[in-house]
Amino acid sequence: MRPPPNERLSDSGAHTPERKCILTGERAPKPALIRLALSPASEVAPDVRACAPGRGAWIGVDRAHLEASLAKGKLKGALIRALRVPALTVPDDLPAAIEAALERAVLNRFGLEARAGHVITGAERIEKAARGGALHALFHAHDAGSDGVASLAQAWRVGQGTEGSGLSGISLPVDRHMLSAALGRENAVHLALDDARAALRVLALLRRWFHYIALPLPDWAVESETFAPPLSTKLNRDRIETL
Repeated sequence: MRPPPNERLSDSGAHTPERKCILTGERAPKPALIRLALSPASEVAPDVRACAPGRGAWIGVDRAHLEASLAKGKLKGALIRALRVPALTVPDDLPAAIEAALERAVLNRFGLEARAGHVITGAERIEKAARGGALHALFHAHDAGSDGVASLAQAWRVGQGTEGSGLSGISLPVDRHMLSAALGRENAVHLALDDARAALRVLALLRRWFHYIALPLPDWAVESETFAPPLSTKLNRDRIETL
């Protein structure tokens, strides 16, 4: 599925170049894909920030599909062709290394937004901002209590004037200790973003991470005009059967 033209913009309004997934042949905006690069020792490594020097290769499949292509030798062949090298090493832990890098990118982004003053923590402060219509995104550690999660979702719906809808926050696959460390705050169980562009920056990274680990996202997190989804799930499923 090709994203419509008005969905190929970054949060700054600039055009976002596309790249092709070496495993499916489908094209998507660079921020939706994962770049792989070669180390000086010709070992493949994740380059989720897409800043390593030299030629790179791009993938848009989830971890399960990547592991299947790695086990069958398809990934190595595709990388050799894409990187135009006679030989290279694909470490067995590449899928896990990619997941760790994607998680780290999101947590680092949260930390940057916290230092910029765009993050609200603490259930009472979040609820007040939510009821006032000031929230652009809401997140919870995976070990957050269900009552607190439900209460904040209700406050957000009230503030957005969408009572009765399914609007709710995103449960992150990290616990409160990891979230607190990323934000540099104590006992961060819930967090919210009160800046629209900060939300766009976080969600762009979060979508890529969740796509890779095959976790669903609520509709509000995937409907931004500034984001083109990763590759079509159905299209990937159809093509990956041949990997």
